[in-house]
Amino acid sequence: MRSRFSAFALGLRDFLLASWHPSTRPGSLELDPEVEWRRLLIQDATAGGARDREGYVTFTAVARSPAGRVEQRERSRFLRDAAEPADRGTPRWRYVDGAALG
Repeated sequence: MRSRFSAFALGLRDFLLASWHPSTRPGSLELDPEVEWRRLLIQDATAGGARDREGYVTFTAVARSPAGRVEQRERSRFLRDAAEPADRGTPRWRYVDGAALG
């Protein structure tokens, strides 16, 4: 989660797409250059341990846009991929989807 937030903050579109699970990954991703992501607050993490295949992160991301302060609250779901040779045998967590929170 933190690496994806950092990628949004730095405008790293390729990293974001690579960290997205293939089952839900969009064909392309447009980032708004006028939104400056400033802070990530993790409220909860459920599962996601060494033996889990699925995990959830509840967070608030804070940004600044020309219109003012922006807060995105979400409960994101991640799946652990099987290890691939390119990953040096290390499984990767990939973002699947998220539910916006009021």
